[in-house]
Amino acid sequence: MALKTLIFIPTFNERENAPAMLREIDQLGLDSDILFIDDGSPDGTGMVLDELRLEYPRLAVRHRAGKLGIGSAHQEAIQWASDQGYAVLVTLDCDFTHSPSDIPYLIEATNEADVAIGSRWLAKDSLPGWNVFRRGMTRLGHLLTRSLLRLPHDATGAFRVYRLDRVEREVFSLIKSQGYAFFFESLFVLRACGATIAEIPIILPARTYGSSKMTTRSAWHSLQVLFLLSLTNFCHPERFRLSVREIAIDDSLSDPQDWDAYWEEKKFPSAIAYELIAAIYRNTFIRRRLNRVIGENFQPGARLLHGGCGCGQVDGDIQEEMQITAVDISTAALALYQRNNPQAIAVFHASIFNLSSAGESFDGYYNLGVLEHFTKDEIRRILSEAFRVLRSGGKLVVFWPHAHAPSVYVLDFWHGVLRLMGLSQRLHPPEISLLKSRAETLGLFTDAGFKISSFQFGPADLWIQAVIVAEKG
Repeated sequence: MALKTLIFIPTFNERENAPAMLREIDQLGLDSDILFIDDGSPDGTGMVLDELRLEYPRLAVRHRAGKLGIGSAHQEAIQWASDQGYAVLVTLDCDFTHSPSDIPYLIEATNEADVAIGSRWLAKDSLPGWNVFRRGMTRLGHLLTRSLLRLPHDATGAFRVYRLDRVEREVFSLIKSQGYAFFFESLFVLRACGATIAEIPIILPARTYGSSKMTTRSAWHSLQVLFLLSLTNFCHPERFRLSVREIAIDDSLSDPQDWDAYWEEKKFPSAIAYELIAAIYRNTFIRRRLNRVIGENFQPGARLLHGGCGCGQVDGDIQEEMQITAVDISTAALALYQRNNPQAIAVFHASIFNLSSAGESFDGYYNLGVLEHFTKDEIRRILSEAFRVLRSGGKLVVFWPHAHAPSVYVLDFWHGVLRLMGLSQRLHPPEISLLKSRAETLGLFTDAGFKISSFQFGPADLWIQAVIVAEKG
């Protein structure tokens, strides 16, 4: 049984192109309906489309009062298609830079993917007739979306097919752009929410029917959105993902350090600035070091427990290779974790002093910047509980900030400035047990039954955290 399919084309001053585009699509013989959304074209495109409805009974036309933005037109088409029960939505431009003959290949690609896009970067000579300036600007846009948003695809094009029967409708509500930025933002959000994306090569000839409607102002706005998306993804990647499951809350737990306040959205300028710096540090240094130490000590598919998991901003890469169970006493942190890492095996509301709810026989246990917030006696309890849940030969990985780390002095200075300003707020709970020496570490870990196999401290992260690997002996 054929899936209910809609082909959508936005128009603004396409009086000459719209009838020809409609004829070419009709000649394909697809079992599909066609939707045009016209933004009040001064050249009468909307009137021409209304007249064509007499000739094409499967044609629908929606009129909007003025030029409201190409992105908002696509959003409206997605909502309308969902309301009407369409499983497949095809989108393309009306100026014939997108060839209707490629539509069947895009639709076929969605047999194995949630989204299919026509890519200008898969075939040689895919931009025939383009002048040097336009070719250069297009390549620059592709380079920026690859580097800033980590999108390997052709993210700025409108020639796509969405499987609306597979992508949750709420995903599209996360997309805010109303203009041309909609295209790379939508692909970014779809990918962040787990949608699979396929590409087929297309040829994009120089525009011969009409002219580009992207103005310098809209290009500048798209660039601003691109950098804002990249920055927001650094600090709050969870904003681009849907919650995946409910968290079972243990009401018997108390959190004397008030970690919920730390992980909730910041409102004070100083806290916002700290959060930005912390996010940059996590993604620049911690993520890389974590990827390396986990890869060196565990085989793919290993069962790992992340104790005191926090927001899980740096767990994304190892989630692809390992089976991660996350534990934290803060429900705010767990909500962020599951949105950042929807592929996590399990997420538990629990104390790192009692991990019975998480299970046992883990291949590894790790925490990042946790121990310094507890007394020596509490650290011994944490290490003993880690020892208990690990299988024989299992490994413990700990990132522990050093007492003389540059970050410690900077934060002490800044907390002093806040006190002088009469502000009592702290940027994080007190660090009462910063690492002082390797000998101290050896004693604590040995008392808990571990044998230290690796102790790394140096310029890899600006002499901030020691990375300790210990084996259950």
